Order: sequence, then C-alpha cells, then structure tokens
Amino acid sequence: MTKDLRHYLQLLEQRQQLRRITVPVDPDLEMAEICNRLLAAGGPALLFENVIGSPYPVAINLLGTLERVCWAMNMDDPLELETLGEKLGKLQQPKPPKTLSQALDFGKILFDVVRAKPSRDLLPPCQQVVITAPDLDLRQLPLIRPYPKDAGKIMTLGLVITKDCETGIPNVGIYRLQLQSPTTMTVHWLSVRGGARHLRKAAAQGKKLEVAVAVGVHPLIIMAAATPIPVDLSEWLFAGLYGGGGIHLAKCKTLDLEVPAQSEFVLEGTITPGEVLPDGPCGDHMGYYGGVEDSPVIHFHCLTHRRNPIYLTTFSGRPPKEEAMIALALNRIYTPILRQQVPEIVDFFLPMEALSYKAAIISIDKAYPGQARRAALAFWSALPQFTYTKFVIVVDKEINIRDPRQVVWAISSKVDPSRDVFILGETPFDSLDFASEKIGLGGRMGIDATTKIPPETDHPWGDPLTSDPEVARRVTERWQEYGLGDIDLTAVDATRFGYELDPAFRWR
Repeated sequence: MTKDLRHYLQLLEQRQQLRRITVPVDPDLEMAEICNRLLAAGGPALLFENVIGSPYPVAINLLGTLERVCWAMNMDDPLELETLGEKLGKLQQPKPPKTLSQALDFGKILFDVVRAKPSRDLLPPCQQVVITAPDLDLRQLPLIRPYPKDAGKIMTLGLVITKDCETGIPNVGIYRLQLQSPTTMTVHWLSVRGGARHLRKAAAQGKKLEVAVAVGVHPLIIMAAATPIPVDLSEWLFAGLYGGGGIHLAKCKTLDLEVPAQSEFVLEGTITPGEVLPDGPCGDHMGYYGGVEDSPVIHFHCLTHRRNPIYLTTFSGRPPKEEAMIALALNRIYTPILRQQVPEIVDFFLPMEALSYKAAIISIDKAYPGQARRAALAFWSALPQFTYTKFVIVVDKEINIRDPRQVVWAISSKVDPSRDVFILGETPFDSLDFASEKIGLGGRMGIDATTKIPPETDHPWGDPLTSDPEVARRVTERWQEYGLGDIDLTAVDATRFGYELDPAFRWR
C-alpha cells in the first residue's frame, strides 16, 4: 500500500471536502477555535498553508465526519466496516473450518494476511531531510495549543512506536505529547497501554526505551493504530488488512525501530526509566482540563522528514471531535468481534455524546432470565477499552439502539430500578474521569431494559402495541392517494413534540 497523507488530501480536495487557508493563522488557540466550529457543523477538512511561527503547513479535521473516516478506509458505506470486523474477528479467534465453503473463506482471509504483510523501503521519503543535534529544535514544528489553560503545545496524531525488549514485538499507539524543551517532550499514556508496558520491561532490564514518533501518515494507518488488538499481533499487519495491501516501512536512522516510509515527519529518541516531568493540564476528551501528572520524558536526538512536509494534527474535547468520528467507525468494526466473544449480543453502540466509550447500549436476543446481566458483565471484559465503560444498557433486539427515543422508552417502560439496576463499586477506572470519588477507582452501572420473563417477574408482561398488518399495508399503498406523498416520514421535527435537540446532536 503506497498511499500516503498527500493521496488522502488529494481525494478530499477532489470531493470538495478540503479548504485551503492561505492567510496567516496562529497555532496557539486560533487554529483550534476555527476547527472547533467546523467540527460542530460537520464542515470540511482544513489545510493551513501560512502558519505563524513555523515553515510547515498544517492539516486538521481530516477525519471530522464518519463519511471521511470511511473514505480513509477505502469504503463508502459504514456497514462495510462490519464486514471488515468479521474478517478481523476470524483472525483473532480462528476456528477450524467444518465445510468446504468455510475452508475457502478462511483461505481467502489467509491470502489477505499474506498480502497485508509490510515491506521494507530502502529509500524512504520520510528520510529525505535529516536533522540532528545541535540543529534539532522541536519548536520549529507547528505544535498547537488548543485551549487557554493548556500547559503547553502538544502533538496529538503522532504514531508512538516502541518495542518489547523481550519479544521484539512493536507497539504502535496514539498518545498525547507535550513540548518541554527544544529537544524533549513528555508522553501521556495510561498504564495499561503498550508503550507503558514496554517502558516497565525496559526498566526491569536497566535499559532505555527507544521511541519513534511518526507524524503525517495516511489516516488508514491511524485507524489501525487506534484498533484494540492482541499484544502479539502487529498494527502494521492490521493497516495492511485495512488497506488491502502491505504498508511500506523504513528502518529509523538511529533506532532499531521501523516507521511508515511515507510519513511526513519522524522523531527519534529514548526514554530513561524513572525520568519524569509534570505533564498538563491539558484539555481532554471528557470536556475538562486534565490534571497535572508526572509523565515519562522523551529525549529526541534526530528528526527526519519529507521535502516540503505537511504536519497533521487534531485535538481532544467534548464531542463532536475527530476522535469521536474514529470511535464511531471502530464501533462498527468491533461489533462482529464482540458478537464472537459474547454470542448473545445482536448489536451494540457507543454514543458519541457519551464520549464514545463511557456508555454502551447493547441489544440481545433474550432467551433466559438473567441474560441481560450476563451480557453486561461479559461486555466489560470483552476488550481492554471497555474496562472504562461506566454505563451498560441492555435492551431487546427489537429496539433500534441508535435511536435515543427508543432507548429511553425501553428504560422508562421496562426498568424497575430496585430490580434491574446493578452497580459494581471500586473497580479500576479512567484517571481522567473526575466524577469518580477516588481517581483511578470508580463504579459501573448495568441497566437491564429488556422485557422481563419468569422468575425475573411473577406477573405477565403486557402485549406491545402494534398496527394491524393488513391495514398498515393498505395505508402504505394508498399514501400517495391521500395526498401525503410530499411528507418525508423519516424526518422528525423534534420541536413539534415539545422539545428541542442541540444542532450538534449526532446520535445515529
């Protein structure tokens, strides 16, 4: 796969989804303010060509709509993401084929894996220009500061690449980096993430941890890095599966690490275990400023980049943001994988308005009492990122989980709080969640909003109200005859029902 960031920018421009800003714009606050307004309106991607204080242009909001995320993955319909998820699910938990057709299908998947293996580029574009000490100055990069109380400038869409010193297996993560000096940055990662795990192993062996940061890659590689996969699988392989062909990698100039050969920038450095500096406060995805935390320091000694490089960035905050659009796409990819691990789950949804992971809505094909509670408990342990899901709402399969009106109806009509709400207290939790009484520990709530069956209840449940099938068919056939053909029944004006939706509301 030879596509790079520039190919994607060309695609967006061809589809009139990219605006070039030629007037001077400050990466300190101004750039994020412009982008934030466009994100709320579902507006186009931006390329700032005249950045104050830096010679490099800045691309932002490339993944600001679900449509553009799908384009990045060579798809036009979000439902195609579930097909991809089915393929990934079979790779994560392969089962011996029982029929010839299953064997052929699995053979096709294995062929896709072979095609997805990365290749080595001996003359990588990312190393067309090499800068080392004493000429290295990270302040020349157009790092943004999104919010007034942010402690400093940040890097957000860099692929942070490390390697397990025992197994040699690399990890590719997306972590926030904060500028500390002309040659150092702190990295903010949770203790469960791959980079943090590699640092602990390096510390145990008394070694420094090598770190490469690749900035400005094709968004498809960003999607692969954001996908939760088993620790013994490679994000590079997943990127190849996403793109239908192996990506090109290059050996770093000074490190024993590989990076995407088409990257716009590559930073090379090391972390000395135990060396930390205060990181934050910084605006976070929860919609608040995060706290100040002592975080590992990366000492950079080499910067390479393409000729005329383009810097890619984004920022966190209350949805809608680019990270929320990425999460919506990943939600579709997770669905088949989750069904494979928890068979009773028909569908699940992580609403963007709930920060794309704080609340999950699950539909099940209920067959026995207590099944909703079992499904909720299984969900929390199915994938690592679900550990931090605070609320799980379980509904019947007939409920459209992407329609908030149906979900609220199910909760209101099927839940007795004394029976159907259960809480798990003092569980490991997201340190960025200020609602928790103790930082790092928090409770979880499960809500069983399914129809109750004995012995969950000792009285019969009422029959749901439905139309007469024959009358409904006749009305459909005569709709034009009634003179109502100009009314779009799929569009609901909420104000006519006495309430008003925020224009940025996107639960769908």
